[in-house]
Amino acid sequence: MEKTKSILALAVSLLFMVTLSSGAAIKKPTDKRNAKGDGFVVLELFTSEGCSSCPRADELLGNVQKQAGDKPIYILAYHIDYWDHQGWRDVFSSPEHTKRQYWYAKKLNAQVYTPQVVVNGKTEFVGSDQAALTNVLHNSLQGAPTSLLKLTGKPEAGKMTLTYEASGNKNVNLTIAIVQKNAIRQIKRGENGGRTLRHVQVVNRFNSIKLSNTGTGQVDISLPNGFTAGEWEVIGLLQDYKTGEIHAATRMNGK
Repeated sequence: MEKTKSILALAVSLLFMVTLSSGAAIKKPTDKRNAKGDGFVVLELFTSEGCSSCPRADELLGNVQKQAGDKPIYILAYHIDYWDHQGWRDVFSSPEHTKRQYWYAKKLNAQVYTPQVVVNGKTEFVGSDQAALTNVLHNSLQGAPTSLLKLTGKPEAGKMTLTYEASGNKNVNLTIAIVQKNAIRQIKRGENGGRTLRHVQVVNRFNSIKLSNTGTGQVDISLPNGFTAGEWEVIGLLQDYKTGEIHAATRMNGK
């Protein structure tokens, strides 16, 4: 396991370089726009504590989280609820998360399964596939965003007023996700019974907001109990409500 972590950590570090070494299997970008490497990547993991193949996906994305630093990599882990009747109820699960996965399945003409990762709303792969994860990180980071998004806000007494500035593509909504960075759970029953699971970037709640005509505005959101900047974060996405493609992503900056 330690060897695997080291390999993935090295791969992630290499992905943040402008160019790859000559021995890399992935082709270098050829157009000038993409050669800058100004892209971003949103990895939306659909997972469950009741799924025995899901902890591997959590581990891989956890390694990415550790290595990402301030790079434009955004991980959102949605715990779905259709595994809850298999002997263990996932306390992080939500029917809204399941609904989002099915929405993606329709947009992408894909199956619904766990662990599943959707990349920038455009493609998907098995969340435990390390090679696929490495490839999408490289390819996405070498791209360029087609929209811009900025979020600012300050938590206050269980709520927050977010100020947003958005520009670029039309037909987009602003999706706001409140994310718990890390969680540890003792699983007593089900396929993972007896295991200690470590989760990363657990989505606590999310909602989509229609942008104002000017692309600027404010929105009030409620915060979960125990919300702190060190243990939680707020991630914003500009997402095409017709195709599902994500055109921009950012983290909230405190005022």
